Amino acid sequence: MNRPLAACGGSRFWQLRTDVVVIGTGVAGLTAALAAHRQGRRVLVLSKTADTSTAYAQGGIAVVMPRTDDSVDAHVGDTLAAGGGLCDPDAVRSIVADGHRAVRTLVADGARFDEKRGGSWALGREGGHTRRRIVHAGGDATGAEVQRALTTAAAQLDIRTEHVAVALLRDDDAITGVSVLSPQGPGIIHAPAVILASGGLGQLYTATTNPEGATGDGIALALWAGLPVADLEFIQFHPTMLYSANGGRRRPLITEALRGEGAVLVDARGEPVMAGVHPMGDLAPRDVVAAAIDARLRDTGAECVYLDARHVDRIAQRFPTVTAACHTAGIDPTRRPIPVVPGAHYSCGGVVTDVFGRTELAGLYAAGEVARTGMHGANRLASNSLLEGLVVGGRAGVTAADFAAGSPARTAQISDDAVVPTLKRPALQQAMTRWASVVRDADGLRALRNTVESAASARARTRGQFEDGALTTTAAALAAAATARTESRGAHHRGDHPDADDALEHSATVRLVDGRALVETVVVC
Repeated sequence: MNRPLAACGGSRFWQLRTDVVVIGTGVAGLTAALAAHRQGRRVLVLSKTADTSTAYAQGGIAVVMPRTDDSVDAHVGDTLAAGGGLCDPDAVRSIVADGHRAVRTLVADGARFDEKRGGSWALGREGGHTRRRIVHAGGDATGAEVQRALTTAAAQLDIRTEHVAVALLRDDDAITGVSVLSPQGPGIIHAPAVILASGGLGQLYTATTNPEGATGDGIALALWAGLPVADLEFIQFHPTMLYSANGGRRRPLITEALRGEGAVLVDARGEPVMAGVHPMGDLAPRDVVAAAIDARLRDTGAECVYLDARHVDRIAQRFPTVTAACHTAGIDPTRRPIPVVPGAHYSCGGVVTDVFGRTELAGLYAAGEVARTGMHGANRLASNSLLEGLVVGGRAGVTAADFAAGSPARTAQISDDAVVPTLKRPALQQAMTRWASVVRDADGLRALRNTVESAASARARTRGQFEDGALTTTAAALAAAATARTESRGAHHRGDHPDADDALEHSATVRLVDGRALVETVVVC
């Protein structure tokens, strides 16, 4: 049991002590928490909100199945091809090779995947994959099934809801705990091991597939604690997000598995969007498809393109999530093409870690979308995200538990809340969408940096204030990285530098130096 501590001299903080703190309850967070718990450690999980990006994942999990025509080499090759030269090949191989074991562990925790006749898993194919290797559940509801299974398995854990981690606490050598905002007021959790699994940063943009809690928390927490982040300029814009003139900030994506079954992108005139763009056509990697759609929209002045899935067999039965989203928007996908636009979807970069989730700070780990393992490089291959969350989440949980078991109890120093530059979310989203979306250029990025750097500093007293500050810090780091990358590579497209530059075939790291986000070093893969 996690032990409460007595108040110190009338402190306004509540306090407790545990072995491992996990920040986040998506695929990486709950996988890590379960793994640490199974090592015999006391685990405390912080849940800011019950709404996770994992639950919205449609496509599936990319995994090499035994006794098929697939292989680890083939999956590694596809991942490296999508990654634009910035993947770490050793990291990719390590994670891919461990995928089948990780998925089997998930099945042991209760997950159930779609099967074909005979009882074996049905395998789909998505953009950038040369084999059918995508295991899925409910047709296009894989994320919901993964979240259901992990949430059920984790019911035995100590999960604190509506608890927001607002600062990582450290001494010169190691992590010492976490500062938290909660319904009971501010608190301190003393722990020798902390795992960041807080998800992505899609809320930097006005339109995204991410839930409202995807505010770059882990990126900001790491930067404020002095750690490096890398590859933040590579934001994957899912090429087919459901278009709605009156849509909200989180919009449903239209899974590329539909294109894997023959759906075709066309413009308002009925002309194919991907003809002559890439040898893989509509199944080209996401950055290629998103950029092609963006270019067609600029050329035609239209607000959206269309995904024609009318000839896909049994679409309502095979893709119930997509069908339901379309019906909610007044669209019958069996009778008319689906209007789509690129939308902010997945961050390929994050806190720099190894394939076990270890950061440069002893006792601090990161897994899932918040982490940069070298798996994704400049562009994530479809359905590699749940794979990475399962593999690295599990490894981080075990590694953190082992570290905590061999570490002396550390007492975190209680300090005043940090004062950080903070823009209101709507203003920041408008600036990011205008100047750092699918295609960027130097003038726009300069305007974005000026906007971010003009932000007044504020102290976070509420979740909303904390999220605004986290988004502002994350935007500053992203803008610095995008400014330095004077080329187009992977998910990063510069209108003023449309070609790749061999001299920039490396990953840039960013740190906060005297409060400013600066490109510091390179990580050569």
